[in-house]
Amino acid sequence: MRHDPATPSAAATTPHSHRVCPWFLGSLLANPLRKLFDSPERLLAPFVRPAMTVLEPGCGMGFFSLPLARMVGPDGRVLCVDLQEEMLNGLRKRARRAGLADRIETISCSSDDLGIDRWLGQVDLAVVIYMLHEVPDGPALLRQLYAALRPGGRLLILEPKGHVSPAQFASARDAARAAGFAECEAAIPGKRLAMMLEKPRG
Repeated sequence: MRHDPATPSAAATTPHSHRVCPWFLGSLLANPLRKLFDSPERLLAPFVRPAMTVLEPGCGMGFFSLPLARMVGPDGRVLCVDLQEEMLNGLRKRARRAGLADRIETISCSSDDLGIDRWLGQVDLAVVIYMLHEVPDGPALLRQLYAALRPGGRLLILEPKGHVSPAQFASARDAARAAGFAECEAAIPGKRLAMMLEKPRG
């Protein structure tokens, strides 16, 4: 779901290109050299704790998924969702080689359903990285993520500057608020369009 760093999908809250990243580019997007300019650890470690359940739609072949699995530890879980089975196959192979397969659950989704009904209300953190602008119905995705999070759970949204306009990002922020999210303070490193949101408690 990612256009820049990582996987499949399509547009968000304003019209945009509906392109799915070809699965055969998945290994390129998961190349370790990418960490030189887009470090998952530096970006995500401030928000991840051991034993968390983390949801990652648009996981591709796991550039962010494997580091997340290390961060949540043996008692945590990373739910990796993607449109393309080839991407998920690549992720499963990489997870087995890294000894992390027992912490990762792969979920094949459709363009309008994440397929995570059994996890509703149980997710501690959802990370939507470089893909919201590609989703055909961004507001619907945000509503599904809201339902998946536990009260107090957080949603991190990152979009690539230059590819997503400030107006498009503001539209995504409005859609997140309409879904029920509250924006919260977070120091997010790097030159990206970024926001941290929270599902209110109670």
